[in-house]
Amino acid sequence: MIVISEPAASKIKEMLAQEESPELFLRIGVNEGGCSGFSYGMGFDDELRDNDRELQIEGLKVVVDEDSAKYLNGLQIDFKETAMSGGFTIENPNATVTCGCGSSFRTATDAGKPSEAGEC
Repeated sequence: MIVISEPAASKIKEMLAQEESPELFLRIGVNEGGCSGFSYGMGFDDELRDNDRELQIEGLKVVVDEDSAKYLNGLQIDFKETAMSGGFTIENPNATVTCGCGSSFRTATDAGKPSEAGEC
């Protein structure tokens, strides 16, 4: 199960409202790459694929592909705003190693394939 905090859900809904397509939903996934082996993908989409799982979280339609689901169980997404900046934060209980920027990770059982440049 994925948890999206109320502040994060509000920010996502605000961003969705700025888009011109009412069919958009939030897609969350995992890709190989990044400095630790896997990187998170989070963005808007309007096309469902055969291996997608649909979730309703905090009033949002969230879609996760079957391959990514095992890495995202227990994932917590929050949005923090400070005087200087704001942004989404991700906490993943499956990650045993994360990079300094927090956008890539590896698990105890899967290392992924880090990008050759070691970029996050």
